[in-house]
Amino acid sequence: MSQLRLLTSRLGLQAARLLAPRGVQVSGGRSGSSGPQAAVPGSRGGGGSSYMEEMYLAWLENPRSVHKSWDSYFRKVSEGASGGPPQPQAPSVVPESRPAASSQTRTGKLVEDHLAVQSLIRAYQIRGHHVAQLDPLGILDADLDSFVPSDLITSIDKLAFYDLREADLDKEFQLPTTTFIGGSEHTLSLREIIQRLESTYCQHIGLEFMFINDVEQCQWIRQRFETPGVMQFSSEEKRRLLARLVRSMRGRLNVLANVIRKDLEQIFCQFDPKLEAADEGSGDVKYHLGMYHERINRVTNRNITLSLVANPSHLEAVDPVVQGKTKAEQFYRGDAQGKKVMSILVHGDAAFAGQGVVYETFHLSDLPSYTTNGTVHVVVNNQIGFTTDPRMARSSPYPTDVARVVNAPIFHVNADDPEAVIYVCSVAAEWRNTFNKDVVVDLVCYRRRGHNEMDEPMFTQPLMYKQIQKQVPVLKRYADKLIAEDTVTLQEFEEEIAKYDRICEEAYGRSKDKKILHIKHWLDSPWPGFFTVDGEPKSMTCPTTGIPEDVLTHIGNVASSVPLEDFKIHTGLSRILWGRADMTKKREVDWALAEYMAFGSLLKEGIHVRLSGQDVERGTFSHRHHVLHDQEVDRRTCVPMNHLWPDQAPYTVCNSSLSEYGVLGFELGYAMASPNALVLWEAQFGDFHNTAQCIIDQFISTGQAKWVRHNGIVLLLPHGMEGMGPEHSSARPERFLQMSNDDSDAYPAFSEDFEVQQLYDCNWIVVNCSTPANYFHVLRRQILLPFRKPLIVFTPKSLLRHPKAKSSFDQMVSGTSFQRVIPEDGAAAQTPERVRRLIFCTGKVYYDLVKERSTQCLEDQVAITRLEQISPFPFDLIKREAEKYPGAELVWCQEEHKNMGYYDYINPRFMTILNRTRPIWYVGRDPAAAPATGNRNAHLVSLKKFLDTAFNLKAFEGKTF
Repeated sequence: MSQLRLLTSRLGLQAARLLAPRGVQVSGGRSGSSGPQAAVPGSRGGGGSSYMEEMYLAWLENPRSVHKSWDSYFRKVSEGASGGPPQPQAPSVVPESRPAASSQTRTGKLVEDHLAVQSLIRAYQIRGHHVAQLDPLGILDADLDSFVPSDLITSIDKLAFYDLREADLDKEFQLPTTTFIGGSEHTLSLREIIQRLESTYCQHIGLEFMFINDVEQCQWIRQRFETPGVMQFSSEEKRRLLARLVRSMRGRLNVLANVIRKDLEQIFCQFDPKLEAADEGSGDVKYHLGMYHERINRVTNRNITLSLVANPSHLEAVDPVVQGKTKAEQFYRGDAQGKKVMSILVHGDAAFAGQGVVYETFHLSDLPSYTTNGTVHVVVNNQIGFTTDPRMARSSPYPTDVARVVNAPIFHVNADDPEAVIYVCSVAAEWRNTFNKDVVVDLVCYRRRGHNEMDEPMFTQPLMYKQIQKQVPVLKRYADKLIAEDTVTLQEFEEEIAKYDRICEEAYGRSKDKKILHIKHWLDSPWPGFFTVDGEPKSMTCPTTGIPEDVLTHIGNVASSVPLEDFKIHTGLSRILWGRADMTKKREVDWALAEYMAFGSLLKEGIHVRLSGQDVERGTFSHRHHVLHDQEVDRRTCVPMNHLWPDQAPYTVCNSSLSEYGVLGFELGYAMASPNALVLWEAQFGDFHNTAQCIIDQFISTGQAKWVRHNGIVLLLPHGMEGMGPEHSSARPERFLQMSNDDSDAYPAFSEDFEVQQLYDCNWIVVNCSTPANYFHVLRRQILLPFRKPLIVFTPKSLLRHPKAKSSFDQMVSGTSFQRVIPEDGAAAQTPERVRRLIFCTGKVYYDLVKERSTQCLEDQVAITRLEQISPFPFDLIKREAEKYPGAELVWCQEEHKNMGYYDYINPRFMTILNRTRPIWYVGRDPAAAPATGNRNAHLVSLKKFLDTAFNLKAFEGKTF
């Protein structure tokens, strides 16, 4: 057996590929063959493992009789095996005769050495980052020692680990196709291989990418970093980089000043405590403000729009918001591949590792309705979290390990090497543009001063800050380097510093002339033309929200059909569609059909509608069915809503990942991009918004006050006490009402535009609709208002199929509108002087009250009025209702516990509008810690108890308020 035959039989395909020269392809043998096949480009290919042996035998007879790549290959093999030039010899008379044992040993050693070199190269690629010189302070490198595997240390320092000797250092080895360190060379000495691997993987750049399960992507990264001389900069590029460093040394506001290019005088104005704010609201600290700016990229001479999204101190909370805004911008530009719009997220090291929303955001990155086609994540890794060391802040060696879950490559770089930083960032941008995948740049740096201007870091990190005090600043370090290599002179460097000092001083001087601080100049998402008509502010009115009956009928017919041919739906769904058709014929709607008509009518008017959340396509309670599934063809779906009209706006309905924090933040960002879209997020159950509370508190409730940012996002929160347990009952309305900004003690001045002005002044709108028609109207009103406010809707569960919870077309046609209050319209309303009790309520409990009133035959003595819009509080209509029944006791009835729900919100407002002349008595469940009971019997007992109280006309006799 020849040496080649021995090689392929003993070590198989991997070894053959390892030793084969570049240009020679080695593949698995055909069925029935005994080994690999090899083919030279341009040849007809091999016919089995014997092909390589034939090539070898032919070469031994006449080296010129084989392709030059085989000639080069066999020469190297022979040199490696014998230590000298090849010695061609005539083939043996017996082709299968075995070579001498010593030849087999030499060949085996040759193969083992080549495999050892391949293992060595792979060790650098996998683990080289552990020993890279990443930390400017030298602290991180020491901390990482415990994470460095012993085989990496020995692979670099002790060749014996791979059974290689010092004598092998000058031996030439064939380079495998999994490395690019050779450049145009196919072989290198072991000494040169190690030197080039050290230069690539163990200097100021540390690469984590070998966990990626895509060979093409791994090869792409190897080529970008391993190719010799790849990280070269021209003198002009170096000079520009130095100039950028001069400007960036200002510190915390660097992104605003030098990336977004915010006017410096406006930044300096934020430091003047005497300036009066011109805009309503609280404003925010300068470090949280956003910005929107169009500028020219001087390198490409192309216009680019930059938007820095305002963010709170709640670390990483803005991540999904940015992603949602990016997705929306891509959608409106028809940018399905993400070639026109992209996002860059800047993180802190401790927050990146510690905040769960980072993980949630990563897991949205490749979902069809959420992907932004790749994000560049920049981690500013100053190796400290306020006062907490990394060893106390995370259990992994790096803060960036969370990115591995989505196969995002991680590029660590020593931030004191500006050229390495620039190169890594350029590769990251190219990666995103090539593969449309996330990528992480870990800037390993240090915080020169404390967490803020008043902080003393020596209290907790004395040794680190002693080192920092001795550390040469990166600007001086890089300037010295360029001066030493004659790229710039000392005079040119000093002139650059003086030039920027003058720019800052002049801007500071101009800032002294400012008398007013405009927060609106810091908007991250302006809506040009939305708030004005022909240059004038829009009128504070809202048109009626009803639509023509033929439009209602058309939408109902489509909602009850399957627009695609040969589409097999589930038999149970057929019954649901038949029910919709029947309702349409009867001119009535249930909750699901009313929603369908609201969405469909807005689509007709060119308004994009997007509904997102867990299980929203079908609906948690199997009522919506906006996506139909073919029962016989896998993954074939139909969305009838997108088949209403030829020129309609698109409708997007998408089940989300099992995330609230990340997904709600995403939808909030999506709603930021344009006012001409209805963006809704539905919780699976209302109380599931608990885990998204940060988005609600820091963005939705306060966004306009802090950042002058309007947003029309809609939250659909299923709510109702139905004996389903503490976690599936309450959407916690008390929380939303507590954060509402209308004044409970201020008696309002009523005017013609009072309703719209109230909506404009509030921070959000909170409703609990009791009829499908009112739900229809409030969704349409959300778009027809001349401004945008968040809308919180407590949606029903049992009412979805309640026979009484239906509305007629008459309540939805042109000329109708949303009813903030639905007054009593029965017998009690006909004889108000006979009414002894007026019950105010909201939501589902109305139907319980009506049923109990009928049971007790009190229709003419008890009036029931529904409060549909809870906040802002409809003072005018409540006053009218109370005055209509002057002799009646006023009662607020709710199914929630007394310390929850609505009572604490409505009580002081009732007192204000009634001038404290009449009490509003509470009827409902007693105070409790849990929102609801998990025991069905206990639920029914408490329900009966408060219903009895509601209709006990003597319950409050003798009581005072």
